[in-house]
Amino acid sequence: MSQKFSPIIKPAELTALTQENKPIIIDARAGAGAKERYAVKHLAGAMFVDLEKQLANVPTDASNGGRHPLPDLTDFAHVLKQLGIGPESHVIVYDDKSGANAAARFWWMLKAIGHSNVQVLDGGMDAAVAAGFPVSSEEETPTEPAKTYDSLQWLLPMADIYEVEKVAQDKDYLVIDVRDKDRFDGKVEPIDLIAGHIPGAANIPLTSNLDANGFYLSPAELREKYEEALSGKDADHVIVHCGSGVTACHTLLAMDYAEMEIPKLYVGSWSEWSRNDLPMVTLDK
Repeated sequence: MSQKFSPIIKPAELTALTQENKPIIIDARAGAGAKERYAVKHLAGAMFVDLEKQLANVPTDASNGGRHPLPDLTDFAHVLKQLGIGPESHVIVYDDKSGANAAARFWWMLKAIGHSNVQVLDGGMDAAVAAGFPVSSEEETPTEPAKTYDSLQWLLPMADIYEVEKVAQDKDYLVIDVRDKDRFDGKVEPIDLIAGHIPGAANIPLTSNLDANGFYLSPAELREKYEEALSGKDADHVIVHCGSGVTACHTLLAMDYAEMEIPKLYVGSWSEWSRNDLPMVTLDK
């Protein structure tokens, strides 16, 4: 699978790149006080993108689409324009979770509209700072792109709750749950209402994509890992999910980095599944 850029960029490569060109750097950290933490310190030149307001259409009822459904495409096109991102832009995305949170989600969303020139910073903000990349507390002002995205569609494959229900226990398919093992096993659930997992799903925690220092494993290591897990299944028979369709993108990024075809994303994930009258594997079942 040919592509112009690797989906992963190393901190040293980012430093060299910014000395030659002017990529658009996006800070996609999420969680409590994300914008305030961005304001205190971020990579120089980076603009903030808000997972809750710009990368998702957060519903009042997560039973229909989960906690982080994708935004309306017209709204997303407006977000890209606000960030100065056009079809020709080279975009670098980072967060403070080794790419595990909204950086991977934003990467997937850009890939899904056909934007190929997008990379996630390996190791996240801390790795870049450790490598000497300058930081700032200034809010950046984007430049409107010469060309904008006006008409968008999602081009990468997705699965909905009905497809997952149909195939989760079919041996010809593979549903991957990337949450940590304790959440998968139903021992803890810090966010959603019920602890457990979708019957038939396999647990491959997203943390297993990383080495001990929080960097992605090499493409060869990731390819070996996921080829073994898929056991010859085509990407259209593989569905990846998490709690709400955000961190699942970390594994889709890992598979793209391994030069494998990107499988389907179940955006609703456990947050949607667990709020519906569907089979669930819990500790007391």
